[in-house]
Amino acid sequence: MREMELYQLWLDNLADGELRTELESIKGDTEAIKDRFYRDLEFGTGGLRGVIGAGNNRMNVYTVKRATQGFADYLNQEYNNPSVAISFDSRNKSDVFSKAAAEVLAANGIKVHIYAELMPTPCLSFAVRELKCQGGIMVTASHNPAKYNGYKVYGDDGCQITLRGAEIILEKINSLDIFKDVKTSSFDEELAKGNIKYISDEVIENFYKNVLAEGINTDLCASSGLKVVYTPLNGTGNKPVREILRRIGISDVTVVKEQENPDGNFTTCPYPNPEIREALEVGLRYCNEVKPDLLLATDPDCDRVGIAVPDGNGGYALFSGNEVGAMLLEYIADQRTKNGTMPKNPVAVKTIVTTDIVNLIGKEYGVEIIDVLTGFKFIGEQIKLLEDKGEENRYIFGFEESYGYLSGTYVRDKDAVNASMLICEMAAYYRT
Repeated sequence: MREMELYQLWLDNLADGELRTELESIKGDTEAIKDRFYRDLEFGTGGLRGVIGAGNNRMNVYTVKRATQGFADYLNQEYNNPSVAISFDSRNKSDVFSKAAAEVLAANGIKVHIYAELMPTPCLSFAVRELKCQGGIMVTASHNPAKYNGYKVYGDDGCQITLRGAEIILEKINSLDIFKDVKTSSFDEELAKGNIKYISDEVIENFYKNVLAEGINTDLCASSGLKVVYTPLNGTGNKPVREILRRIGISDVTVVKEQENPDGNFTTCPYPNPEIREALEVGLRYCNEVKPDLLLATDPDCDRVGIAVPDGNGGYALFSGNEVGAMLLEYIADQRTKNGTMPKNPVAVKTIVTTDIVNLIGKEYGVEIIDVLTGFKFIGEQIKLLEDKGEENRYIFGFEESYGYLSGTYVRDKDAVNASMLICEMAAYYRT
């Protein structure tokens, strides 16, 4: 049986440690062994995603390093002297996997720029573009339960890798022996040599500046008296979202303490997905006490945001991604038309599964609505097509029904920092 052969191969190659302990603990358990070894963890345009653990069908340092070797081979084939930006979220092993990826890239002669602490997915996309990297890696499983982690690959435009790119990388990964063909190095040694560098505070500050530049009526926020409850769901949003809200003048922010700090176990929200009510239950309890105008909840890698508002009956109502996206588009189009900043021939982009009410809004304000396949990378692709024609200023908004929004072109993935700012600004505007 192939699974048993792979099981023994892993035992023969693993030094003492938690992965070996896990494998020894399932000795004789045919089903447990089969589940870990019946296939390789799938690699596609979304990268890798799977349960953390031992085996080639699990997320661990070996599967991460093998994928990174394939990515490195691809980059060295396509570019001269490539560089890669890396970020990671709050999930268990995210920091370990990000350093493992950096070690492989450095061993392959690829310069690495890595965040010193966990940062959101949009900050990874921004770093790729800002530092003119040829690729990016984001270690995250987005909103999946705590037992999962993942590994997303980005191209030189800051957008998730194309289908063709993913196919080439997968071909290279499949040619590699997981224990023999992966080059690696020491993170600390490569850091000392300058082959791995921490991303500077200047890059983070430039990200904030680009987010703030997307504001339309941010001057209203300080005087609006808007009261907010915010939960980062134990993820990466805590610092950047609160910093942006502070800069636009929203000072009455109550943070959900149980979900404030990074926690890969997501103790109070086992499924940290802002699309579902269960993930917001603790935040909603805060709302019943604090009585805010708005509840904001960002997912672990802070690329999606959910909201709730008073329902008029003493409780709080959750809005869907379709509802929030439609409201944001209408707000942006209306306000930019009124203040004279609406570009000529404006464009908004949505996925094909997203509400068609957007078409009515587009008709009202003269905004061309472009439908794309499911996945924010296809929205990013449309931005690039505009950019290639020197027309990226035509893009005013993009969103998908799964709570992902973006109003600028400074990143090429959904951005919950940007969206949180706009949602608060919109709430402040309609409140006054």
